[in-house]
Amino acid sequence: MFYKSVILGFFLTTSLFANSSFSFENLETFKANFTQTIKSAEDKNIEYNGEVFIKNTGNILWKYKTPIQKNVYVNNSYVIIDEPQLEQAIITSLQDDINLIEILKKAKKVDENKYLANIENTDYEIFVKNSNIEKITYKDKLENFVAINFLDVVNNSKIDDGIFKFSAPDYYDIIRK
Repeated sequence: MFYKSVILGFFLTTSLFANSSFSFENLETFKANFTQTIKSAEDKNIEYNGEVFIKNTGNILWKYKTPIQKNVYVNNSYVIIDEPQLEQAIITSLQDDINLIEILKKAKKVDENKYLANIENTDYEIFVKNSNIEKITYKDKLENFVAINFLDVVNNSKIDDGIFKFSAPDYYDIIRK
């Protein structure tokens, strides 16, 4: 569930560029700091902070820094969730139902700064400011309200491919799902 939300967030990010005056075809890289806030149905909040790095090759890295360290590596066919404090990595194959082309086609502009998409019965709102993604919000399948705010957005800067490669230390537990 966690990795799917992260992946859908990326695909929605790219869908915005496909449907705005800023062309996704010209977007090579995207990096930003982010704050992800999750508000439960019981009105409890948790906030995560970190950085995200995306290349149009399909490589993504979400580096969660607080309140816990976690790195989520996404490639075209799998996701690795690296949890240094637990000394483990979870490797999961991506499901066929995550179709980038379908998602790109689904994001619709509803006003100057807002786009909507519905993927797997979840509504996503995408907010833009100055041709940059500012925020993505949605309610997950557990009825949590999720908001991802992007700060210090930089498009088309050089990102070394090495950042997307995960190498587990020998003492890590590797969990395959």
